[in-house]
Amino acid sequence: MASRPFLRRPKKPIYDDLSAPSPLAPKRKPDPADDDDSSPPYSPTPTDRLAGQIRRARLFLHAHTATAEDRVNDMMTSFLDLETSFTSTVASLAPPKESGEKLLPGVIYVLVSAMAGSIVTRNRGLLLRTTVPVAIGIGASWALLPLTTRNVADLAWQYEQKVPVISNNHLRIRGFTEEGWRIVKSRSQGAYEAAGGTLQGGRRVVEDWVKEGK
Repeated sequence: MASRPFLRRPKKPIYDDLSAPSPLAPKRKPDPADDDDSSPPYSPTPTDRLAGQIRRARLFLHAHTATAEDRVNDMMTSFLDLETSFTSTVASLAPPKESGEKLLPGVIYVLVSAMAGSIVTRNRGLLLRTTVPVAIGIGASWALLPLTTRNVADLAWQYEQKVPVISNNHLRIRGFTEEGWRIVKSRSQGAYEAAGGTLQGGRRVVEDWVKEGK
C-alpha cells in the first residue's frame, strides 16, 4: 500500500500584518453622511409648506404694520409741530400787557368800521364796495390796535417773502402809497397854510373895518 505524502503547512509569522483585516474584528457601521450623495432629495411635507406660508405671511404683516405705524407717528408729529407753531404764532400777535392795548373792544370797533364802510358804499360800484370797507378797516386797525396790526403786518410780510412776485408787488404798491400819501400830506399842509393865511387876512380886514367904523 502506497503511503500518502506528508503535507507541510506554512508557518504563521510572529508579527501579523496590521493592515490585514482580522476576521474576528467587528464591522464598522456605515456613516449616514457617506450615503448623502446616494440618498434621494428631500421633499418638504405639507406641514412644512404650511409653516413656510405662515412664516411669510407673518413677516409680510409685520413689515406693513411697522410701516403704517411709522407713518402714523410721523403724521402725529407733524400735526403736533403744526399746532405748536400755530399757537406760538397767534400768541406772538398779541400786544404786550404793559402796552394797555386790548384786543376785544378794538377788534369789535374795527369790524364796525369796516361794516360802516360797506354800508356807505352799498350803492356804488364794485370797486368801491370792495376796496373802501377794507381800507377803512385797515385804517381803523392801525388807529385802534397799532401794535397788533404791526405784528400782523410783520407776519404777513414773512409769508410774502417766500413768494418773490407777491413781495415785489407789495413793495411797489407800498412805495406808490407812501408817495401818494406824502404828496397829499404836503398839499394838504399847503392848503392849510393858504387857508390860514386867508383867514388871517380876512380877520385883519374885519378888524380894520371894525376900527374904522368906530
